[in-house]
Formats: sequence, structure tokens, C-alpha cells
Amino acid sequence: MNTKFDFSELSEDRIVYVRQVLTADLPEDVQAQVGDMKELYAVHNSSGERLALVKDRALAFALARQNDLAPVTVH
Repeated sequence: MNTKFDFSELSEDRIVYVRQVLTADLPEDVQAQVGDMKELYAVHNSSGERLALVKDRALAFALARQNDLAPVTVH
């Protein structure tokens, strides 16, 4: 969870997708880092690559906007 991603390497496509993920669906090493949280929010690029995992939706949107990205919600 503490891995840094260089958002500056993203292509001109500035849209990122925010979606809720269940902790149980994540790899075991990630589950061990999040403690008792049942869900997180993932930020994905247009290719589906996960760029970040954060604790809530507001933080996911803030992270995207701080990196000059346009977040949208997906289900």
C-alpha cells in the first residue's frame, strides 16, 4: 500500500476510474496491510491498470485531482 506511482508517466488521456473493491478480493499481501478494513477504493487508468488503493472515495478523487487527472466513478 505504500508503493508510489509516478502519475506524470500517464499518457494524454487524463481520465481515471474510481471503483470500490472488497479487501477480500485483493492479494493476501495487500490484505495484510489494510488491517480490518472491508473495502477500499481503487484508481485505474483507461487500460484498467490499478494506479492506487486508498481508504475512501473522497481520497481517491482528491488524489486524482492533485495529479491533474479527471476521476469518474465506475461500478
